[in-house]
Amino acid sequence: MIPYRFAALALATVLSLGFAATRAGAAAPTAPAELPAADQARIAIDQDPAVVQALRSLEASGHSAAMLEAGPHEWTAGATAQRRRIDGAGNSNEWSVQIERPIRIAGKAGLDRRLGQSTLDLARAQLAAARSEAARNLLDAWIDWLAARQAREVMDDQVRAADENLRTVTLRQKAGDASRLELNVAQGDVAQARQLAVVAATADAKALAALKIRYPSLAAEPKTLPEPAPLAWSEAQWRDRVLEVHPLLTAATQGVRKAELAADRARADRTPDPTVGVFTSSEASRTERVVGISLSIPLGGTYREQASLEALKQVEVARAALERQRRELELAVSGQVQEALGSLERWRLAEQSAAALRETSRLTQKAYAAGEADVQALLLVRRQALEATSSAQAARAEALRAQYRLQIDAGLLWPANAP
Repeated sequence: MIPYRFAALALATVLSLGFAATRAGAAAPTAPAELPAADQARIAIDQDPAVVQALRSLEASGHSAAMLEAGPHEWTAGATAQRRRIDGAGNSNEWSVQIERPIRIAGKAGLDRRLGQSTLDLARAQLAAARSEAARNLLDAWIDWLAARQAREVMDDQVRAADENLRTVTLRQKAGDASRLELNVAQGDVAQARQLAVVAATADAKALAALKIRYPSLAAEPKTLPEPAPLAWSEAQWRDRVLEVHPLLTAATQGVRKAELAADRARADRTPDPTVGVFTSSEASRTERVVGISLSIPLGGTYREQASLEALKQVEVARAALERQRRELELAVSGQVQEALGSLERWRLAEQSAAALRETSRLTQKAYAAGEADVQALLLVRRQALEATSSAQAARAEALRAQYRLQIDAGLLWPANAP
């Protein structure tokens, strides 16, 4: 077994190198052996319905950006036909045709292009946030399955131990060293152990079925959960890293940028766009031909003014949302770090307790076989050892889960490819 301090140093080195590599744009570190490989995890994550929805939203945002760049104004064609009656001169058939189009002024075209780009950037950030949440869901489903599988293995071992104990009691009862009562107690212990094994097997099957239904492309290869190692960084380092790369904060930042551009666009829209056109007409029985240009300018009023003021308030809303998201992330990271530290210590204590009780159970089993202990004492010690082992296994899973969640939020585990 690798020494505890050496394992901690190794993990710290790997994460530090991964941090530096991510900053430099290099390849991300390999996923731990007990978790799905990075390429398989990315495929499973990209098939998550929430990620697919965010990807379609990004595609729609591309069209929205193209619309903004093209602008809302289009050419308008018109035509009129009329008959003029002139007293004493007969009738005159007359017609006119025209074509006109509004023109964006006051830098509105440039603002629309930047607004479209900000819409794309926001959609990309939202896609990254959806992938991050899907990665957390994948992690939870995977850890739940591995924990359920290990719990089933523990109960299978318990059934084998109960069967072995029943054989020992049966031999002693035949030899006259054990009573019928002890044999009944041993038989009841076997039945109870098998019942608990069925419960554990059912939980394992349910966790595996849930994993396959949610991630059909993922190969569910059984893995063994390793011993958790200490956190590689301090709370401040984790917080700085998460705040730097977390997509939710990036999305909130892009939301502020989009709101600011929308406010600039609303302010520019207070200067109305003129409509310019050309026309030609035939009048007076084709004896007069008219060609000209037209210009019309809307007169801005209360609506445009209020729209500009509303857009400015939306900027304040977006900035408040950014600050709220920043604080929530800081609180979440702090809680996750404390949870990781606490779960690690709980696992260490639970493992120590389980190891001591397993040894006690082994010694009591030997004592019973030698006739130095009764069956009730043996079953009590075995039950305590089982509970301690199950508690240690659950604590191990939770400690690893807390650490891997931190790595996902920090962009160090299953980093997403750019869309």
